[in-house]
Amino acid sequence: MRKWFKSGDPWVWLNAAAVSVSLIVVLGLIMLIAVRGFGHFWATPVFQAEYQLPGTEAVLVIGEVHESEVVSVDRLKNTGVNVEGLDPRIERQLVKVGNRDLLGSDFRWVPVPFLKNIQYPENIVVIERREWGNFFGFLVALKRGQDTIAQGDATKEHLAVALERAQELHKQIRVIEKSEIGSINYSMERLRLQRRGYELEKELTPEIEQKLAQERSALESEYQGLQKRLNELYTEIKRDVLVAKISDGRELNIPLAQIVRFYEPNAMGLFSKLAHYIEKLVEFVFDEPRESNTEGGIFPAIFGTVMMVIIMAIIVTPFGVVAAVYLSEYAKQGFLTRVIRIAVNNLAGVPSIVYGVFGLGFFVYFLGGSLDQLFFPEALPSPTFGTPGILWSSLTLAILTVPVVIVATEEGLSRVPKAIREGSLALGATKAETLWRTVLPMTTPAMMTGLILAVARAAGEVAPLMLVGVVKLAPTLPMDGDFPFLHLDRKFMHLGFHIYDVGFQSPNVEAARPLVYATALLLVAVIIVLNLAAIYFRNRLREKYRS
Repeated sequence: MRKWFKSGDPWVWLNAAAVSVSLIVVLGLIMLIAVRGFGHFWATPVFQAEYQLPGTEAVLVIGEVHESEVVSVDRLKNTGVNVEGLDPRIERQLVKVGNRDLLGSDFRWVPVPFLKNIQYPENIVVIERREWGNFFGFLVALKRGQDTIAQGDATKEHLAVALERAQELHKQIRVIEKSEIGSINYSMERLRLQRRGYELEKELTPEIEQKLAQERSALESEYQGLQKRLNELYTEIKRDVLVAKISDGRELNIPLAQIVRFYEPNAMGLFSKLAHYIEKLVEFVFDEPRESNTEGGIFPAIFGTVMMVIIMAIIVTPFGVVAAVYLSEYAKQGFLTRVIRIAVNNLAGVPSIVYGVFGLGFFVYFLGGSLDQLFFPEALPSPTFGTPGILWSSLTLAILTVPVVIVATEEGLSRVPKAIREGSLALGATKAETLWRTVLPMTTPAMMTGLILAVARAAGEVAPLMLVGVVKLAPTLPMDGDFPFLHLDRKFMHLGFHIYDVGFQSPNVEAARPLVYATALLLVAVIIVLNLAAIYFRNRLREKYRS
């Protein structure tokens, strides 16, 4: 036994077991997140039942069962419910009843013993709305103005056609509001700042004033045309109204402009549910959020996360490599160099919120405020770069991750054989040429390793970003069709902050919980994709310089 321990085999097996357990835990966590998150998009059956507490009249309940638990009957006794004859422990279900505008809440706990005559009628309809969450009930009629287009069973067919038309009108409205009118407003603001700049420089001549007035007049004329078209579209889209009935018999008029989609989950087959699932999944990845981020998609958060990581990587790589090259190749190895290396290693252990405070004080207030004074005086007192934005967020995370790149690059430089350096110098190359053409190319895989670690940490950071640029909902993306196309001063959305906001700041926690899991899985997927891309390039470089 002693000989076996001395051979080192137990430690190899122990290490293998630790790695295996870690992989199993990680895969299990990802599977849990995937099931809890992406299961949310499946069309869940909707039940209809009579709900009657002892001593009260029965009421009709319609909804989806989201989860169930077994609780003590004493919990019902505390609410004043007569629990005589019930088991000591009973099952209760969390039912999504929807109709928040009429019932006040999307969810309610329902004790199973008080549910009678549970059915799954095929004509129950679920309507996803842009506001007030989902509607559960029955179709009554479809109206256009004061005229009734369809009633009863014929409502479904006419609703599908009318909703498709309303969706097209809504897309046109969104394009005009966000793209065309947004571009005009951006150009108008640029003209205002341009005129203010001429005023500050005392160069506002009548010719310049006339030129600016003509450009402004042209933009205003274009705006009036778009506004007229927008009013026509709004008038047209508001004509169609759906009349639907909820469980207690009340009817609700739902404008088609507020409907995203409708479906009958109890009447759907397997392929219909798969098509619905794919449609919802595509919406989640590529659409914008709505309903306080508890509905819709998260594309702005995905875009902001990826863009911030790319900008951070562009900034951190050259600075980290230059610092590592200086410390390893040019700096005199002594007490001061050792202190610098210790400081670099200690920087990796500083809490990330400290970097956020530093970024807010130095980058935003000092550096950004100075840039506004020098280059954007016409915009003051409204800040341009003197406010949190994606540039300052990227710089803050670059400082946070630069120690990782420095350490990895230094290790790569130390692994380059001394004979290669000496051979290059013996052939007449200078030290700089040896470093640039021989040593650094061979160190590229180590640089990429540092970049991979930096990306993995930066993509998941949230605390510093809350101070230097991330917001709950960004009206525009940091990149669009307006010059200069990449707007580094804009605030942005981030997947990590989106998880925090939806999970802990949402007014509708139960509705937001599945999106927390789905967004978390998507954040892990984004980090994996970014890392795999970096690993791919690192492996190619490693093969290239293997010899």
